[in-house]
Amino acid sequence: MHARGPAFVAAEIRRVLGDAPAYLSFDIDALDPAFAPGTGTPEIGGLATWQTQAILRALGGIDWIGMDVMEVAPAYDHAEITSLAAATIVWEYLALVAVR
Repeated sequence: MHARGPAFVAAEIRRVLGDAPAYLSFDIDALDPAFAPGTGTPEIGGLATWQTQAILRALGGIDWIGMDVMEVAPAYDHAEITSLAAATIVWEYLALVAVR
């Protein structure tokens, strides 16, 4: 992802999915802990929130049938930035569905 960028990742997602209906399951620990510390398994080197938004915004027109965001751990989310990231990811998904 970091070497090729969000546009490449979105194109690969589209290539793999084709015209099939798709369910998005986003694990919050895909984000770097700088953007989502409130998870049970933080790993450095993850995605930035802008990269996640760029990928999602490039996925319009897919036949989305549902989504979830998992692994948000409020006990570790002291400044609530993980919750904000998760809520924004859900909002981005809803925007994709609304356009379709």
